[in-house]
Parts: sequence; structure tokens; C-alpha cells
Amino acid sequence: MLYLIFFFFRDAISSISVKEKKKENNDAKGGDKSKAQAPVSSAGEDRAILLGVGMMGFSILMYFVLGITLIKPFMMSIFSEKSNCTVMRADILEDWIECSFMCGVDCRGQAKYPCLQVFVNLSHTRRKVLLHYNDEAIQLNPKCFYIPKCLRDRNELLSEAEKIKRSLHHSNGSVFPCYYNPEKKPEDAIMFRKYDTTMVFHCLFWPTLMLIGGALIVGMVKLTQHLSQMCAEFSAAQEETQALTPSSEDSMESRPRRLDKILRWRPKQMQHAPLS
Repeated sequence: MLYLIFFFFRDAISSISVKEKKKENNDAKGGDKSKAQAPVSSAGEDRAILLGVGMMGFSILMYFVLGITLIKPFMMSIFSEKSNCTVMRADILEDWIECSFMCGVDCRGQAKYPCLQVFVNLSHTRRKVLLHYNDEAIQLNPKCFYIPKCLRDRNELLSEAEKIKRSLHHSNGSVFPCYYNPEKKPEDAIMFRKYDTTMVFHCLFWPTLMLIGGALIVGMVKLTQHLSQMCAEFSAAQEETQALTPSSEDSMESRPRRLDKILRWRPKQMQHAPLS
């Protein structure tokens, strides 16, 4: 992808240099033919073309980055079916999960975090399933509701888990939307999808807008150059036509001279003519 952007810039710069060389050669030769030709391009047009090509190259690079980091996980997400869930039970397990945290540049410590399990009733299947916060949490730990930030302070981690547990107990009996997969993960469900359709649309809107803007800039510059070249060719053809045809003033001035020549010639002819 980077090679493609470099290829675009190289073509634009090489075309500009070729146009400048042709323009210098035409100016050096001189003559009416070089004067009749339109200027190849100006500095503003070249900069506009570079701007348009740069916008298109940057938008292609953004498509490449977003395709790896956002579109690919969105397309590979298996929790695509939407349903309604009802909280049945939320418990903190006695066995804590080990994790590692960073305490400096070259320092890494070991700690544990509490595992909160949440069971919900899935309305579509009428089954008791294990609820997770999002599709990333189920990949990191399929037993826990969420994965907290690994900290050294155990009390802080426990208080955070207790707060989430109380909020889930308060919503006991209330229905909320969730996502599940009856084929691959029938015993699991997630509360939120990490990448949904709205997020993908908003992330791809601006690169698409930039790509269209760059293409419009390049197209408008090329159209302007084409129209200016057509106007220059038309004016050159009109000048050549005017140069080949005599003007009306010259024809009016030459008319009396022709009449004088004819009148002077006819008396001589009449004198030499034989009498009948």
C-alpha cells in the first residue's frame, strides 16, 4: 500500500517535470507555433494535482489500517444474532484469576483479580447462558463477565467487582438487548459488540469523503487544462484563417485600382480594332 502511494506521487512529480521541460523547449524554439499553443500547466494546477493525489493516497492508507484493526474483527465476530436477556444471578467466584501488571520500564508484577460471573435468561432460546461484557472479554476469559485492569491493590479490584454486582442485582428482572450465536456459542451471550455497524460507518465515512474530494480536485484540474487547450487551439485556428483570407478594407482599396487598369486597357484595344 505504501508502494502504491509512492507510485502515485512519483507519477505526478514526473509528469510535472516533463511538462516543464516541454514548456522550456517550446519557449526556446519560439515561433508562431509555440505562441499559439496554450501553457501546459501552472504552479497552482500542479499543486492542486499533488494535493488531490495525496488525499487519495492517504484515504487508501486509512482504508488499509481500518480494514485490519476494525473491519476484520467486525466481520469475524460470531455474535451476530440479537435477542433479549434477563439477569438471573451474579456471583463473585472464590478463585481469583492471575494477571500481570507493569510497574515500570523493566518492571512487571503479578497480581490477581476477582472473577464475576453473570447468568441471564435468553428470550429466544429460553435457556440459562453465561453473560459477558463484549466479544473481547469472552476471548480473554470465557468464565468471567469482564476483565478488569490488573492492579496490585486487591481491595480496589474487589470494590469494583462488588459495585458491578450490585448494579446488576438492581436490574434483576429487567430486559436488555444482548447478542448470541446459537450454533457456535449456544451457552454464551454478550452485552455489547465491540465493533457495531454504526462505528464502522463513522470510521469509514471520512476516508471515503477524502477519497472523493481528492478525485474531484484532480478531475477538475484535468478538465480545466483540457478546456484551456481547446480554447487555445480554437484561437490559433481562427488566427490562421484570418491570416489566409484578405480583410475587407484591403479588398475595398484594391477595387478602384483594378477598375483603373481595366479602363486603361480597353481604349488601347479599341484603337487597334479594325473598322468594319
